[in-house]
Amino acid sequence: MSQKTALTVRALRAEDEPVWREMWKDYLAFYESSVPDSVYTSTFARLLGDDPRDFNALIAEADGRAVGLTHYLFHRHAWKVEEVCYLQDLYAKPDARGMGVGRALIEEVYKAADTYGAPTVYWLTQTFNDTARQLYDRIGAVTPFIKYQRP
Repeated sequence: MSQKTALTVRALRAEDEPVWREMWKDYLAFYESSVPDSVYTSTFARLLGDDPRDFNALIAEADGRAVGLTHYLFHRHAWKVEEVCYLQDLYAKPDARGMGVGRALIEEVYKAADTYGAPTVYWLTQTFNDTARQLYDRIGAVTPFIKYQRP
């Protein structure tokens, strides 16, 4: 894929389910994780639903082919009056990396957050995700927080 290929970012559509599922499986595999088929089905339905508390999804395309995805949601925050935006998943297909897919998706989430009135957008990544962190360090600010979860 050429470095000069034009990227477009758009909302997820029902007909994207097979390519979305493939990309999300690859994303989860990168993080050494997987989910049952019922979670794919439930998540995709939520992504297309009309509940404002559910996730949103964007697809990046190059030459008419899906090359990346992101999932994000808005939620209340105890320290702020306005809601915040959590960018949960961000994925670019390996053959499309270096084309600006990640940046384009994050910038569209920033725009969606601005439109929604949520000035804060945040996300997590694992320490070993060096390639993505190079981008994140340019378009975000690293925080001192460490994530914990129930075992």
